[in-house]
Amino acid sequence: MTENRHLLGMLALLVSKQPDKRSVFGRALIQLISDVEDRAISVLTSESLSDAKSILSTDPAIQCVLLSWEMDDSEDHQECIDLLTALRERNTRVPVFLISDRSTASNVPLIVMQHADDFIWLPEDTSRFLSGRIMAAIERYRQAVLPPMFGALLKFARSYEYSWHTPGHAGGTAFLKSTAGRAFYEFFGENLLRSDLSISVGELGSLLDHSGPIGQGERYAAKVFGAHRTYYVTNGSSMSNRVILMASVTRDQIALCDRNCHKSAEHAMTLSGAIPTYLVPTRNRFGIIGPILPQTLSAEGVKAAIANNPLVKSHIDPTPVHAIVTNSTYDGLTYNVTRVEELLGQSVDRLHFDEAWYGYARFNPLYKDRFAMHGSPDDHDASKPTVFATQSTHKLLAALSQASMIHVRNGRNPIPHGRFNESYMMHASTSPNYAIMASCDVSSAMMEAPSGQILTTESIEEAISFRQVISRMQTEMLAQDDWFFSCWQPPSVHVGSTSIPFHEVDPAKLKADPSCWVLHPNEVWHGFGDIEDGYCMLDPIKVSILSPGMGDDGNLLDFGIPACVLTAYLGRQGIVVEKTTDFTILFLFSIGITKGKWGTLVNALLDFKRDYDTNLELELCLPDLLTANQQRYAGMGLKDLAEDIFAAMKKNKTTAAMAQAFGTLPKAEFSPVEAYEKLVRNEVELVTLEEAAGRIAATGIVPYPPGIPLLMPGENAGASDGPLLAYLKALESFDSSFPGFTHDTHGIENEAGVYRMLVLK
Repeated sequence: MTENRHLLGMLALLVSKQPDKRSVFGRALIQLISDVEDRAISVLTSESLSDAKSILSTDPAIQCVLLSWEMDDSEDHQECIDLLTALRERNTRVPVFLISDRSTASNVPLIVMQHADDFIWLPEDTSRFLSGRIMAAIERYRQAVLPPMFGALLKFARSYEYSWHTPGHAGGTAFLKSTAGRAFYEFFGENLLRSDLSISVGELGSLLDHSGPIGQGERYAAKVFGAHRTYYVTNGSSMSNRVILMASVTRDQIALCDRNCHKSAEHAMTLSGAIPTYLVPTRNRFGIIGPILPQTLSAEGVKAAIANNPLVKSHIDPTPVHAIVTNSTYDGLTYNVTRVEELLGQSVDRLHFDEAWYGYARFNPLYKDRFAMHGSPDDHDASKPTVFATQSTHKLLAALSQASMIHVRNGRNPIPHGRFNESYMMHASTSPNYAIMASCDVSSAMMEAPSGQILTTESIEEAISFRQVISRMQTEMLAQDDWFFSCWQPPSVHVGSTSIPFHEVDPAKLKADPSCWVLHPNEVWHGFGDIEDGYCMLDPIKVSILSPGMGDDGNLLDFGIPACVLTAYLGRQGIVVEKTTDFTILFLFSIGITKGKWGTLVNALLDFKRDYDTNLELELCLPDLLTANQQRYAGMGLKDLAEDIFAAMKKNKTTAAMAQAFGTLPKAEFSPVEAYEKLVRNEVELVTLEEAAGRIAATGIVPYPPGIPLLMPGENAGASDGPLLAYLKALESFDSSFPGFTHDTHGIENEAGVYRMLVLK
């Protein structure tokens, strides 16, 4: 027995009636189980086919199935067939042994023969021999399911070699030499520390050279994710975006940049010296960020954007060399990527999709043609743009924090690996974290067919169930002239010529038919006007809860509940949300969501309604807020607090101010790299918002949420009463009035309630 076997454990599922000690068959089965367990294989027994089906659908630790053909007494053995069919839909590799005797062999249907890997004829072969075959099948299965890099890492970590290289903790041994170190060791465990290795370990290859098992893992991931090349990244998609842009564009070249971009794109523009020309997306009444419209991405739209960019001087080549688009948006809107390729492909040879929150799309047909690596990589030839995708594997797949991947499809003007890798090595560490790399490897294995579709379908089903429950509850509340929360989604779905309320639609249709989620022109619910039909689709797993207060016309209603109050209440109940704006809260239904977990959230929403309606004292529902801000909130109830904040939002018009601010493209007077050079030289000063009028931002101003740049380095803040500074002043006023609900705005220093920002001298 090897350490490798101990590491993962071996588990077999026996599906059989209780063996009868009085029969030869029963005694042989009992002996077989005993011999299997002697080989350190745990045996889990199920005495019903329905129970076995439940186990196989919920326990991936099962590494072998021993199925007694006598379990099903029916003539056609349909229950056994159904069990095997369901198993193979989820797992095509796990070994299945059919247990029977030769008298029934001729009656086994062909489909069962196809689903089973081996047969056990009791009592003809010795139990020792049969247990050896079972063990060999389990070991083959374990080797087959482990992806290349993780398999090699596991093998090396169990070799117990003495370490004479970095890291200095030598497999965790150094931590055992102090009390704090031992606590650290015991918390994280031996396996993590033994797998924390150095680039000196040649058996695992090199991340920088993409060689050995690491390179094999990247090639395996490329196959799974539909890329020509894939690169593992251990510093997050921020690094991934910087690698791509610095490999593709350089000083005084034009890059088309989605204004709805991550700050890493801004950093890449600074590092590369590129000239950003921004493509401005839409925004609805809730502040939800929509897509960049087709007319903006057209050849005419791109030419107009470049012509209107003051940074494009006469000596600059007006031809863009790179374009970056965020897909999906932070609120879950996905592009028809084939349409985006058609539009932007007229202007630029290299397309870059930031899919940090969207790495699962390839694995479910609901998202067909709505992700960068769509279709077959074999069909992507030199006539099409070269396409890059960055994916934060850790965000919505199963990987450790900072795990990311870069996927590449070569087309026009490709960047060969040798050139691309120079940029990669510039940003990658020479001491990468092997556990992060292994988690990229495992994530690829988890998404390989058929499990990828099963996992994504389960998360879609859970999101749909939650959406329909909220829709039904709101409908019932409104019928009683009462209030409740809603989901940002179509209120009804067309089935044939009939419009059916969302909560009454067959969930099977919602999980399989993209038309249920597509944005159609001029629908009130989405608020993006005359958008091209089919251009954009709402991702069902990104659920935005809407709190009351916003009218369909964009004006605030008489009654409203700021979402920040609900977020604080949920946080008190141990529910952490992804993002909060004035009237929206975003929840992510990732593959890590367990069935029914959303029931807790529904109960919390009902609890909030009860406590709001009764104006429960803050000392009972938000005691931490009250304790930290006794003077401000003394004597207030939950409803008092919500009404106070809602009144301030009405007075300051924060939602409208946000829409105006983000709908304004500031005048760029310096490129990002020019502004940064002045920052390094200390040619900057810290000023109040009033003093910032007409001044040039030295750093990006990025309000969270939504985490989208309001001002980029080198851009003019505009007039004192202009949309940019007016919005920041509204936030400043709100923050000083409501401690505990302050905004997080990168680039702003809040000094005793006064906003200050760095500007160029």
